[in-house]
Amino acid sequence: MSSKSDQLLIVVSILQGRQFPKSQRHNLIVHARFDGEQLATDPVDHKEQPQFCTELAWELDRRTLHQHRLQRTPIKLQCYAVDTTTSVNECVGYIILDLRSVQEIKQAPKWYPLLSSKYTKLKPAILLAIVLENDTKQTELSIERFKAKKAPPRQGSPVSSNLLPEKLEAVLKEDEGYHQIGHQDYCTDLFVLSVTVAFATKLEQLIPSTMKLVGEGSEFFFYYTLLGNDITSEPFQNLISPSFEPERASVRIRSSDPVLLAFLSLQPSLQVHLCCGNHSLGSTEVSLAGLAKSSVDLEKQVATVEGAFILQPPNRAKQSLPPVPMDLQPTVGVSVTLRREALTTPVGANAEGGDGPLIPLKTGTVAHVLPPSPSAEKWPRTPSPGIKSPIKSPTSLAVSPPNPLTESEADSLQVEAALQAQPLPTGSVLSPCQVEDEPEGGLSSVSVSAPKIAIPSSAHHYCFSMDLRSVRNLNLGFPVSCTLRYAYQFFGSAAPIMTNPPVEVKRNMEVFLPQSYCAFDFAALPHQVQDTFLRVPLVVEVWHKNTSSRDILLGTASIQLSHLLTAEKSRFLGPMGQQHWRQTFSERIPVIKAQGFSAAGTGHATPSEEVAELCYVTTLENLGLVKVQDIVMSESSQNGYPVAQKTVPALRPAPPSSAGGVPTEPRETLEYRAALELEMWKEVQEDLFDDQLKKKELGHMQALAEEWKKRDRERESLVRKKEVEYTILEEQLQKILADLEKREKHLGHAEMEMQRLQREMRAEHELNMCKLQESGRRLREDCAHQVDLERSRVRQLEEERGRQQQQMLDAENKYKLLEKEYQQFREQQSIRPEIRLQSEINLLSLEKVELERTLESTTKSKLHYKQQWGRALKELARFKQREQESAMTRLKKQQQELETMRLRYLAAEEKEAVKSEKHELEDIRNELNRLKQQEDKRPWGSNSAGPAVSLNESADDHLSRLLEERDTLLRTGVYTHEDRIISELNRQIQEAMSQRVDH
Repeated sequence: MSSKSDQLLIVVSILQGRQFPKSQRHNLIVHARFDGEQLATDPVDHKEQPQFCTELAWELDRRTLHQHRLQRTPIKLQCYAVDTTTSVNECVGYIILDLRSVQEIKQAPKWYPLLSSKYTKLKPAILLAIVLENDTKQTELSIERFKAKKAPPRQGSPVSSNLLPEKLEAVLKEDEGYHQIGHQDYCTDLFVLSVTVAFATKLEQLIPSTMKLVGEGSEFFFYYTLLGNDITSEPFQNLISPSFEPERASVRIRSSDPVLLAFLSLQPSLQVHLCCGNHSLGSTEVSLAGLAKSSVDLEKQVATVEGAFILQPPNRAKQSLPPVPMDLQPTVGVSVTLRREALTTPVGANAEGGDGPLIPLKTGTVAHVLPPSPSAEKWPRTPSPGIKSPIKSPTSLAVSPPNPLTESEADSLQVEAALQAQPLPTGSVLSPCQVEDEPEGGLSSVSVSAPKIAIPSSAHHYCFSMDLRSVRNLNLGFPVSCTLRYAYQFFGSAAPIMTNPPVEVKRNMEVFLPQSYCAFDFAALPHQVQDTFLRVPLVVEVWHKNTSSRDILLGTASIQLSHLLTAEKSRFLGPMGQQHWRQTFSERIPVIKAQGFSAAGTGHATPSEEVAELCYVTTLENLGLVKVQDIVMSESSQNGYPVAQKTVPALRPAPPSSAGGVPTEPRETLEYRAALELEMWKEVQEDLFDDQLKKKELGHMQALAEEWKKRDRERESLVRKKEVEYTILEEQLQKILADLEKREKHLGHAEMEMQRLQREMRAEHELNMCKLQESGRRLREDCAHQVDLERSRVRQLEEERGRQQQQMLDAENKYKLLEKEYQQFREQQSIRPEIRLQSEINLLSLEKVELERTLESTTKSKLHYKQQWGRALKELARFKQREQESAMTRLKKQQQELETMRLRYLAAEEKEAVKSEKHELEDIRNELNRLKQQEDKRPWGSNSAGPAVSLNESADDHLSRLLEERDTLLRTGVYTHEDRIISELNRQIQEAMSQRVDH
């Protein structure tokens, strides 16, 4: 056995979360897995800060902890989002805890972020605390195992070993109509034990949200077991205000006061269940030991235990839920009474009248005797398969007990499991209600009318557990409301075990099954287990729960339990320090389509087609040899075993015969008479001594009763004081709850207002974004349009430049043509006389000068145009850099200016060309006329006025050229009289005119 400090608990406290998204249709649940054992928290609301407030613990010793630390075994926490409508689990992240950092000193909780989180933007985290604690529960159990047994009473006491045998049991005497407790020669008083179920309140609190009452049966009733007899109340349908007649069930008991009180003190509490169909919705315990502890004289008064008892759900013991207010707790009114029956009632007759062994009596009516074991239709022997804790739950109990059984209680179930695993000759399975020694908290009482058999000393206690994990890879054309079902008679239960509630399975989806863990305790020889596991597979049926029609068998999966025998064995220690072995095997197996099943969309499938894939985990624990060797058989198996009869020797010698006998010679002697008188005197003295002891005992009992009443009054005053304090605390709590409700309402309104503002801000943001996108699009279109306009203008300017170049080419060609004409004219004049030729030469020189002047003005005009073109290009480049609003106006103005300039230039050019041609012709004509006049006036030989004439002609030509240039520049419209070039030309013209006047 381990010491106190060797037993440890790894406690993981899951407190709260943060930065989770809010979801109305989902709940959050955290699964914690360590060393192959998985625990889970209760579902909480999927909100920003979920409150888990749950502690999960694993038991181990220091040696195992050291091995786990060396192997770096992690504690993995997986957070799931559970859909409340489809029950589909979706992993949203996980956390890995290092076992090496766990200490026995309590540390502050830390925030652990979820790894591989589904919510990547929010980065959720969970507040956790992990600590090592000493397992005081295991230590107390170990100490209780080694407590010394009570010393047996002495031979001289009233309660001797004959009156209190080592094993008190209630034996049904069907012929006599009562139960015998104790030795039939000394226990001759008749008692009536009655149980009354009077009323019930707040039963609707026991209905789970996942339970469908329509499919399970809408009738409710109360169930309990009284001395091996199953009692059910009249069914009722309204849970909110249940209306049923109070029913009393009574059994007649033949015993004595001390034996009966000792028997009741050893009996487990009476468990009263609220049932719906085959399910227990809640249960309560009524202590029968209270009848034995009460200081009531059964000869004068009635011992009573009564009150309103709180009904607890089946899984309340494993849940760390907040306490429910007293006014909302479901209760049932139960009264248990024990009274002495009138001595005038003949043995064998019923207390209420009637014939035959009519045991239970209800409200004055006679009911038939129920069989010792409950009927399978009324109360199935399979447990609720939803036990998820690593603590084993024996399947042979009538229902799952409200409190999970510990390892110490499992030893008392070994006898029952051993009988279930025994191959009976009749092939039947023994009922658990026929086990002789029931653990505390059990439901069935014992019927000892059956004989006993002996268990071989080599039989072992086994615990087999099955966990159906998940179903995936559905190969059907429609979603399935899946539930699994299996049965294995070798474990002692012929009734099927089903997963509940059904889960919806679709294609390409893996669904984890709820409430799919079940454990079986049984006893058998090792070779029997091996042979059975090798020969008989465990067949799991997959059913489709159809609400509109009957259920459909989709397929079956065959689990070969022989794989479990070849799995690796792991060693673990029991609560007493004994060594046990565990084998675990997990596998995914196909679900083969059932024969005769056809569904739309599946095609022509063969019977061996796989319709799904099942994941399961099996565990077999060998808990060592069975200690108890005697168990009770059921009636169906009595023919294969002999009945073990017990004979009790006479306690006292038979009294001597006093009438009519002729004494023999030895008995007539005085010695014999003296010896007989001495024996009779001894008996009288023993009777007197017994009377004195009874009187002393009565006095002591009365003193104890007075002291008990005094202390009871003190306790009542203390209880009243505590009730007042609790009432004040309850009022304060109600005020706090009211304040919290107000705050919650305010928070709800604020949250709704915030959501409304968020929606408005989101709508405004979207509107602004649309406006910005529209304005951007318009700006892009305007820019594209402006670029197109500029490109068109550039093309027009390029075309204009080409036309100007063409005009310049035409002017050059014209110049060349005139030059050719001049050459021709010159050739024609070459045939004239020399003087005439000289005059022609002068004339032609003048013409040449004029033409050069015209060419020079044309060149200047060309240069001026080029300058204007460069200025226009620079102005265009500057316009492109300015704002878009002013660019349009300036471009239009520049276009108008260019257009005006072009028109002016064209008009001026044409006018200048015409004028120049006219002027040239006029000058030539005037010059020719003047020359003719001079020639006519002068003789041919006089040349005195030649230089003066040539000087005047040159001055006139220069003056006319200056005037022509000034006029040309002014006609372009670019220059005004204030410009520098015009002022310079005016000055030169004035100088030329002054020089001409001087000459």
